[in-house]
Amino acid sequence: MPTAIYAGVNVTVNDEGFFEIPDEWTEAMAPEIARAEGIDGLTEPHWQVIKFMRAEYAEKGTGPTVRILGKTSGVSIKELYQLFPKGPAKEAAKIAGIPKPRGCI
Repeated sequence: MPTAIYAGVNVTVNDEGFFEIPDEWTEAMAPEIARAEGIDGLTEPHWQVIKFMRAEYAEKGTGPTVRILGKTSGVSIKELYQLFPKGPAKEAAKIAGIPKPRGCI
């Protein structure tokens, strides 16, 4: 299994860089992962989505789709694409330290 180092901690990731063990993630890792994704600086709306992604994963075992994010996270779909331009569900999941949501390419 590949690994990555975030906030000085070695974590297990898959070939696409998604965490294999979400419990290895810490909030201190998120800004580093975001920078690697081309997002410089996490704002309050970023954190709102990241925390929502983690809560959904904890409850349902998978991250939400973009449609569900737009309807239930408190952040509009338009804003989601501004915050996570490479694809909100996929990019937010990676930054949140959860596996890639089902249905993401």
